[in-house]
Amino acid sequence: MSPIKVLLVDDEERFVTSNARLLKKLGFEVWTALSGSEALLQLEANDIHVAVVDVKMPGMDGITLLRETKKRFPLVEVVMLTGNATFDTAVAGLKIGASDYLMKPADLDELIQKIQDAFEKRKLHEEKIRHGKI
Repeated sequence: MSPIKVLLVDDEERFVTSNARLLKKLGFEVWTALSGSEALLQLEANDIHVAVVDVKMPGMDGITLLRETKKRFPLVEVVMLTGNATFDTAVAGLKIGASDYLMKPADLDELIQKIQDAFEKRKLHEEKIRHGKI
């Protein structure tokens, strides 16, 4: 089976670089972006399965990125990453189409589980499309 392709999007460079390194060691294929606009470029250039997106970023915030991702790349599952102050925003993201949310600081095992769950959700959508049920 080919690896799950993940995009980590957060303006905290330390978060994306350290988690990208750990996920790669575990067999994930990983891209990173430090802004919403950079994330859209990565989504255009790569067949991303799951994007982990911080809610609170300068410029394009995570909710705007979620909306744009769902509009342009509907099969990409999005896991919202949030601190306590933005919890309501993450819940709002679920209503817009986010797969799930994850509280910061994110535990690596929990991050992996959310990514795997989102990937399974994507596979179900692809299966429905293949069988003409969507």
